[in-house]
Formats: sequence, structure tokens, C-alpha cells
Amino acid sequence: MQGKVVIAGVGNTPYGKHPGRDKIDLIVEAAREAIGDAGIAKDEIDGVFVKIANASPTVLYGQKVSEALGLQPAIGCALDQGGAANVGLMTYAALAIEAGIIRNALICYGDTARTGSHAVYHRPRGDDAIMGWYSTAAGYAMIHQAYCQRYAARDEYFGAVAVAARDHGARNPKAQLRKPLTLDAYLAGPHVIAPMRRDDMCLLSDGGAAILLTGAGEAKRRGNARAVPILGVGQAQESWEVHLRPDLLSSRAAASAETAFRQAGIRRDEISFAQLYDCFTVTVLQTIEDYGLTPRGQAGAKALAEGLGVDGWLPFNTSGGLLSESGTPGLQLIIEAARQLRGEAHVQVKSPRYGLVSNQGGSMHTHATLILGAAG
Repeated sequence: MQGKVVIAGVGNTPYGKHPGRDKIDLIVEAAREAIGDAGIAKDEIDGVFVKIANASPTVLYGQKVSEALGLQPAIGCALDQGGAANVGLMTYAALAIEAGIIRNALICYGDTARTGSHAVYHRPRGDDAIMGWYSTAAGYAMIHQAYCQRYAARDEYFGAVAVAARDHGARNPKAQLRKPLTLDAYLAGPHVIAPMRRDDMCLLSDGGAAILLTGAGEAKRRGNARAVPILGVGQAQESWEVHLRPDLLSSRAAASAETAFRQAGIRRDEISFAQLYDCFTVTVLQTIEDYGLTPRGQAGAKALAEGLGVDGWLPFNTSGGLLSESGTPGLQLIIEAARQLRGEAHVQVKSPRYGLVSNQGGSMHTHATLILGAAG
């Protein structure tokens, strides 16, 4: 990639409950903001890429979203890679722009998981459902337990993740959960699926989000000094269901990150902040280690001792992430990274140079990594 394609505009609805609203309605609101932010005419968009909604998957979804937006794009498509889909869609859109197939691409997502159906999250897991294997949280509880057993991880390590996310979300006016959390309150929280507490788990949210991609040359021609360059992307997949994996703590995040860092041509210690997929707190610790930011088993102790705030060791999920801003799968993390690199975030890192984003789907099945550079 190396900066050939840029994020020209971003937009999102407030997150939380939107009773009576449709997922496409939420996309339209977010897209309107992103298009206005990019400063282009709507009819100049010739690619529409949308992540399939978890609460209510729809056939020909890319076409339905395009219709609602009043567009006839050259490419209109939908993708399901779980929470890794948004970086995936960015990748395919960027390749299409670079190949000259399209000029401007809208990446968007909307869902009503809070006020709509929750079925996708608590569905039975194949033949093992007869033994109680239900819900997304059950798989992550096994991973959390395995992490604790292998590394003698303390509860406070996971609490450090939750506390940082909630502190940042409390300062985000569009966040769903704007209530700070202390470490003592985290430790006093009830177990939902042991060893996971309530605050180890992400939110269920209604909301919409959108970003607009264009070529770097096009952004320069328009005088867009706030465009954020895409420097590297990576993807990798773990095909097996959780209980079939020989090692619960082996994910494909490391392979995904290696591709992204190689493309970007930067070192791990050059990263200014990380927007990491925090569907559960254990995911954050494992992703940090898979990305090579700490040795195995040491992310939690470092987070607790040195902090995950803007002045800490690794500024993390500065808009609140899935634990506080929105449980929607991943696009909000990309939007926050772009705002950080423009210097426009509510909780702003000082003079950021490179931003790191992770997206993840299923129970650590799919993984995607994104590295962005400073605007201008």
C-alpha cells in the first residue's frame, strides 16, 4: 500500500439504543457524515463495500445499501469475516482504487444488535451444544481460562484493559457506556462465565459507521490535508472452532501483523497508539503479544504497571473500543485511528506518527491488521 490510498472522510452515529431504526438507516446517517467530512460529491462514489449485519444478514446487501444511498456504483458488495471484515473491505477497496477500477469507495456498517436480534451471539455451537456449548462468550471463557493457567495471569491484568477502555469511553460523547470503571469495581463485578466478569465483555450496540477511501493523488488534488494514508494491511484465518484447536492460545494474529508491518516498513516500537479489537479483555492481551509488542504472557503485567492511557506504555482504544464506545464489530476502531492521526480525537495522543488497528472475527477465527500514517 505505502500510502497510495488514503482515508479521506469518516463518520458515525451515536452508539447505544436506536429503537425503531433500521440498520440501513443508520448506515445512511454515518455515510452522510463521512462524505461531508471527505468534501466530495456523493455521486463521485463508485464503490460501496458493506459488512454484513450480525443481527440480520441480508441477501444483496451491497445493492440495498447503495439503493438507500441513491448510488449506482461500479462495485457494490457485502462481506462476512466477522469482526475482521471492515479491514478486509478496506483492503479490497484500496486494491480496486489502485487498479483504477474505482476512484472513491465507501466502507460502511450498521446494525441493531442492541434493540434487534441477539441470536448470532448466543447460538448453539454444533454438536457440542448438547453439552452446553452456547454463545460467543463461552469460547472466549475457555481462551481466558487457558491464558490464566499458562501464564499465571492475575485478574488485575484483565482489569487494566477494562479500566482504560472505560476511562476513554467516558470522555467520548457518542459512546454507549460513558461511565468510568475503577480496578476495585472491576474486581468486585460478577462472574458471567468464569473466569470472565461482566466488564471483561463488550457491549451490544445499535449504530452505524462509515469511512471514505480515495487515492492519495486524488486527495492531494482536492487539497485534503486531513487525509490519512494506509501504509500496511494484513489478514490471516484460524479455520477451526475453539474446542477443536490444539492450542487455545495460538491465533493467526501474528501472521496478519507480520504482513502489515512488512508492508508499512516500520518497527513495532514506532507505533504511537493501538486501537485493538476488545470484544473481550483477553483478546487485547493476546493480540498485543501476537503482534510482538511484548513477550508472551507479559502484556497484562506491563499494562497494569505502565498503563494503557494516552500517557502510558501503549495508548489503547482512545474512544472506548468495544468495551465502552460500541460493541459493533471494528469500524469504530478505524475511525478513531484516523481521528487520532488528524489530531481530532476526544482523548488525543500527542503528535502521533503511526497508528495500529486490529480487527477480529468469530472466536479468534479471522484476523486483520491495519497500519495508518499521520495525516498531511
